[in-house]
Amino acid sequence: MDLAALQHLLNEVPGKRVACVGDLMVDRFVYGTVNRVSPEAPIPVLTRSRETVMLGAAGNVARNVAALGGSVALVGLIGGDAEGHEASRLVGEETAIEGYLVTDPTRPTTLKTRFVSGGQQLLRVDLEESRPVEGECEQRLARTIRDAAKGAGAILLSDYGKGVVTDAVIAACRAAAAETGAKVVVDSKARSFSRYGEVDLIKPNAAELSHATDLPTETDAQVEAALARALELWPARGVLVTRSGKGVSLALRGKPVRHFPTVAREVFDASGAGDTALAALGLALAAEADLEPAIAFAQLASGVAVGKAGTATVSPEELVEAVLTAHMAPAEAKVVTPQRMVEEVARWRAQGLRVGFTNGCFDILHRGHVAYLTQAKAWCDRLIVGLNSDDSVKALKGEGRPVNDLESRALVLAGLQSVDLVAPFEELTPIRLIEAAKPDVLIKGADYAEDQVVGGDLVKSWGGEVRLANLVDGYSTTAAIARMKKEKA
Repeated sequence: MDLAALQHLLNEVPGKRVACVGDLMVDRFVYGTVNRVSPEAPIPVLTRSRETVMLGAAGNVARNVAALGGSVALVGLIGGDAEGHEASRLVGEETAIEGYLVTDPTRPTTLKTRFVSGGQQLLRVDLEESRPVEGECEQRLARTIRDAAKGAGAILLSDYGKGVVTDAVIAACRAAAAETGAKVVVDSKARSFSRYGEVDLIKPNAAELSHATDLPTETDAQVEAALARALELWPARGVLVTRSGKGVSLALRGKPVRHFPTVAREVFDASGAGDTALAALGLALAAEADLEPAIAFAQLASGVAVGKAGTATVSPEELVEAVLTAHMAPAEAKVVTPQRMVEEVARWRAQGLRVGFTNGCFDILHRGHVAYLTQAKAWCDRLIVGLNSDDSVKALKGEGRPVNDLESRALVLAGLQSVDLVAPFEELTPIRLIEAAKPDVLIKGADYAEDQVVGGDLVKSWGGEVRLANLVDGYSTTAAIARMKKEKA
């Protein structure tokens, strides 16, 4: 998706109404560090540091619609338990989400608790009951859907198999769509998709499509055969299959299958990316976008989501940034402003990652620098390098310095695997960058004493640490310049 098309769509979607219907969950993430194995059993011991909680499943779809600028009606089921009250609270905190929650006191609210260390999940514990909702609760859900869908341009049905999406609920969604003209898009974990009827789109992933059709889905040809079989088995008007790094493929009745490749992105956590794609697709359709740009919008949004931890949302600003950086070389994308640095650090912290910071002039990059930065990266998950501007290098080093200008020095540093961000600064010291980034570890060379490191006291004040990296003897920019002058003489 190019920038002009994205900006046009982003101008159209604000305020567009979408109804999100289906299994509502509470997602809890418990973060900590693992430094030892339990003496009681061969399992890691997690030292808990923090906890976050958010809406999941249909709730995550709703959160993503709201984050992209849409207006959401969320229809779901909760229990009469503490998790149900928490779900109601979370919905109430979202100004763009209107909650239509039905309470069933006979069942628990679905809760997924994930334990995370170093950006990796150690364990997930689920509290749930998957029996189909029935009786008065089912009737209330069906009645609620009609009210929630008023004014909606799309109805998104999230069926995680937890019992909310019954035949009556499906029929209520289709009836509401018939009244309002809304598009109905289904994202389902079901074995068979025929019971959804003549919805506009069903959105399985490749594994789900294979499972439902009993056909392989590895190659384009295999996907085309499976999609043809799907349209024979299901009355849906179209099927959109997501294929991870291979993109998506679309089958509409009476038309050839179309394949949409995707831009390769670093995947940190794929959980929740399907919810993000559904939200973006539905919001674009609610804004009356054609199917092709709606699919491109969904691909872009899910591509951003997989770079985040857990059930994350994406913003319009992040989508614009993703389009812009897609046209940059990887090194260029690492050179950031202080504001961008702060935003990246916030994302890393949400993923439970340890942030390191170092700084310097890095005028003529040499073997000593590479070794130093490699050691610095070993002490953290993400490393920021604060880089002196040309004026501050001159003030520190004197006339004739720097040898290489700021852009050249920044791009060379950014090309190193050990460096995650390069943040130039104008001042003589990086204290403002350190205050903004709030790193967990501050690194300088062993030619400094710990009490001489700028920002060291600050970092320690918020629980961080200062580390001194070894230097490689015989390598320095000053020595390199002296050798060049000697050779010229």
